[in-house]
Amino acid sequence: MNNENTTTDPVQSHPTASGHDRPAYKDPSLSISNRAADLLARMTLEEKIGQMTQVEKNSLAPDAVRKYLLGSVLSGGGGYPQENTAAGWVKMVGAYQEAALQTRLGIPMLYGVDAVHGHNNLYGAVIYPHNIGLGASRDPHLVYRIGRATAEELAATGIYWNFAPTVAVPLDIRWGRTYEGFSQDYQIVKQLATAYIQGLQGESVGDSLSVLATPKHYVGDGGTIWGSSDRLFPVPEGVSLLEINAPWEFKIDQGDARLDEATLRAVHLAPYSAAIEAGAQVIMASFSSWNGVKLHAHHYLLTDVLKGELGFSGFIVSDWGGIDQVSGDYYQAVVAAINAGIDMSMVPQDYERFISNLRRAVKNGDVPVARIDDAVKRILTVKIKAGLFERPFPDPSNLSLVGAQEHRALAREAVAKSLVLLKNDRQTLPLSKSLPVILVAGQAADDIGLQCGGWTIEWLGKPGNITLGTTILDGIRGAVSHGTRIEYDSGGKFDHLVNANGEPIKADTGIVLVAEHPYAEGFGDRADLTLSLADTRLIERMRLRCHKLVVILLTGRPLIVTDQLPLIDALVAAWLPGTEGQGVADVLFGDKTFTGKLSFTWPRGMEQIPITYPFPPEMGTEPLFPFGYGLQA
Repeated sequence: MNNENTTTDPVQSHPTASGHDRPAYKDPSLSISNRAADLLARMTLEEKIGQMTQVEKNSLAPDAVRKYLLGSVLSGGGGYPQENTAAGWVKMVGAYQEAALQTRLGIPMLYGVDAVHGHNNLYGAVIYPHNIGLGASRDPHLVYRIGRATAEELAATGIYWNFAPTVAVPLDIRWGRTYEGFSQDYQIVKQLATAYIQGLQGESVGDSLSVLATPKHYVGDGGTIWGSSDRLFPVPEGVSLLEINAPWEFKIDQGDARLDEATLRAVHLAPYSAAIEAGAQVIMASFSSWNGVKLHAHHYLLTDVLKGELGFSGFIVSDWGGIDQVSGDYYQAVVAAINAGIDMSMVPQDYERFISNLRRAVKNGDVPVARIDDAVKRILTVKIKAGLFERPFPDPSNLSLVGAQEHRALAREAVAKSLVLLKNDRQTLPLSKSLPVILVAGQAADDIGLQCGGWTIEWLGKPGNITLGTTILDGIRGAVSHGTRIEYDSGGKFDHLVNANGEPIKADTGIVLVAEHPYAEGFGDRADLTLSLADTRLIERMRLRCHKLVVILLTGRPLIVTDQLPLIDALVAAWLPGTEGQGVADVLFGDKTFTGKLSFTWPRGMEQIPITYPFPPEMGTEPLFPFGYGLQA
């Protein structure tokens, strides 16, 4: 094998074992291992390094895929095409694929996205509840079906790789990625993550509507310590995150998990073992560290444990620029990360720098050729398994699957099953559909963006009706009888509702929607989880305007509501339900029953955070609502 050969001569065809006059790696009748080995033997060093390079789409034109022999392209959060439609995605992804197929060996490109709750970058796709809500459902079959539906919408647009599910076990709810975790209980994480992986990948990962799953972030990202991350990030242009425009300091995201190995294995490694058994072909490394050592450079955990002990035969992809954090010397960072076991680098922007440094490292002998060959063979094997050589482009007839009504019905079902009833005094819920007047307050009642949270159209998400769907207010209006009047005032003032004497009219029932501002990753690291003054005053105003008050929380984690609880007759955790707001109304009005159970302990105050399960008795005071809690109505 000539690793220094940079020829661009066409591949010579030859009779294969099956008798066909074509390269063995293009022959689907041969074994996957034989095809991968045949292709690897034909590759130059430049072609191999290209396969190990993944670039985000805003940083390269399609022709760069051909020129630099790139193996993968991605869309980060908000990485949608100029025409953000299903057809626009097919056109964009197809242009990169066409370029890949024009290279000497015609190795198809693998396009990846963060579709963490549906095809969430695509306008009009169905957005499902974030994982924290699915964890409350405790329903593996539901999660499997969501994985399957998500795969269908992705594959219909030519995307066969999803950077999901997050299999973190979040133990500190101040973390901005808490909502990406199914539960603080690793057993629930194992069960639901396995179901989701099997749903994404279907009966065979090579089927036309199957998509590669990516359990992430390996390993221990849910066990990092508050204050162990001191990374400063500028708030992205055009984003007003809680009205702060200065650099944002991460406090726990990308931090350090200071754990003994027994705990790391028992709690945080367990979901990865289950994911591999479920057929996971790709695993993403974590930005975080274990006892001070970055996971992107952790040979013991990446190679000895994951690839050796657990027998993971797929490939490991870095997180966004994760290799950069290994060392201040970029060359040394590349050497350390690739030697540790990273197979594909999500560069994601300065790909020429990565390619040139890795080429130099191989020529200097700092990265062995055997390590390059191992990485590339793993990548090629996964591409062959995924059927990319036979099916690099989507079937146009599947475009109708994007935003399909059956997917919306599934999301509506998921919303209903994810709701957790935390308080229900005076039999407030379910509500009668024939009440004379219902007052509804809170911006979140009529805001798709607040329903969906982060990772929706934009990386950090944003308020507003940013994609197609049904708001919770729409769901409420559609659920009640024709004789019921729904009055909506986002500020809860209802100044127009007065009697003949000018005195405020008091309705039988009021509903308040309280929501966190959308966020993602470390931008959601939040030291204080108490309700804002504005939310507290909204609840207080509404208490004066109705006999019974229902408060619905749209949140990516438990919030501190202890002081407001006496004002509330019924309290519902709706998490981040996604685009199908009717699912909330279905349960409020009794068409479906509350079945959700807390998959995270709900603390009484900030002094109880971080909190673990089971609740430690030495804390003295019980949490506000324990793990597993959930009323029925």
